[in-house]
Amino acid sequence: MLEISQLVKRYGHDEPVLKGLDLSVEGNSVVSIVGASGAGKSTLLRCINRLIEPTSGSIKLNGTELSTLKGQALRNARRRIGMVFQGFNLIDRLTVMENVLAGRLGYVTFLQAWRRRFPQKDIERAFQLMERVGIAQYANKRADELSGGERQRVGVVRALMQEPDILLADEPTASLDPVTSEQIMKLMRSLASELSLPVLINIHNVAQARAYTERIVGLRHGRLIFDGPPERFDKAALDEVYGGIEAPDETLAPTPAEENV
Repeated sequence: MLEISQLVKRYGHDEPVLKGLDLSVEGNSVVSIVGASGAGKSTLLRCINRLIEPTSGSIKLNGTELSTLKGQALRNARRRIGMVFQGFNLIDRLTVMENVLAGRLGYVTFLQAWRRRFPQKDIERAFQLMERVGIAQYANKRADELSGGERQRVGVVRALMQEPDILLADEPTASLDPVTSEQIMKLMRSLASELSLPVLINIHNVAQARAYTERIVGLRHGRLIFDGPPERFDKAALDEVYGGIEAPDETLAPTPAEENV
C-alpha cells in the first residue's frame, strides 16, 4: 500500500509544485493522475521513487517511510518501485533481453552485472514476461530496431522484473499512436490484475483514463481536487481540474481499443 501524507515539493523559493498532497493507493487498483501541464503530476511520481527529493511530508510503501531513506536502504526500496517512462529509457545498442534484465541490476553483484551474467531463474522469468506481453520473439534484437509500442512493452517488462510492490508510469502513452497507446493502457490494467499490483499512471488523455483506470485523481496547481471513479469524472470535474482551459482530450466517453494485447 502506498500512503502519501502532506507531501510538499518546492524548488528554491518558488511557490511549491506540490502543496500538502494526501493520497493512498492499494491492492491491484489502477489509478490515473490527470491535470494540466505544471499541475505536479510528474513531480509526484518522481517524489515517490526519490528521483527528486520531497521538501516535506510522508511517503510510505507497505509501511516503510521512503522520504527519509538514504544509501543502501534507499537503493533497496527503489528495487520495489517499478517505473515506466514516456521516453522508454532503453539502451538502444543492447538487445531486448539485456534491457529487460536491467530490471534485476539491484539484485545481482557488480561483477554479474558487468559481465551480464544473470541467474537462470531471472532469464526464465524474463522470457515468461516477454511472452506475456508479446515481445519474446524480439529477445535478441537491438532495442533501436523496435517500434514505439514494442519499446514501451520492453519498458513495462523491465519494470516488472524488479518484482515491484507498485508500478509507476509517467506518460507511458504520450509517444505512441492512438491505437498502440490504448493497447499499452489495456496491458497495464491486465497486468495489475494478474500480478495483484497497484499501478499509478500519470496521463494526459482523459478518455483513456476513464476507459482503462478504476480511479481518477485530478491535480491542479499542486493540490488534489478530484479523487473518484471514472463515472464521476464528468464535464464539471473536468472543468474544475483543468480550470476551464481545453483539456488534451475532452472526450468523456471511454474508447477502449479492441486489439488483443
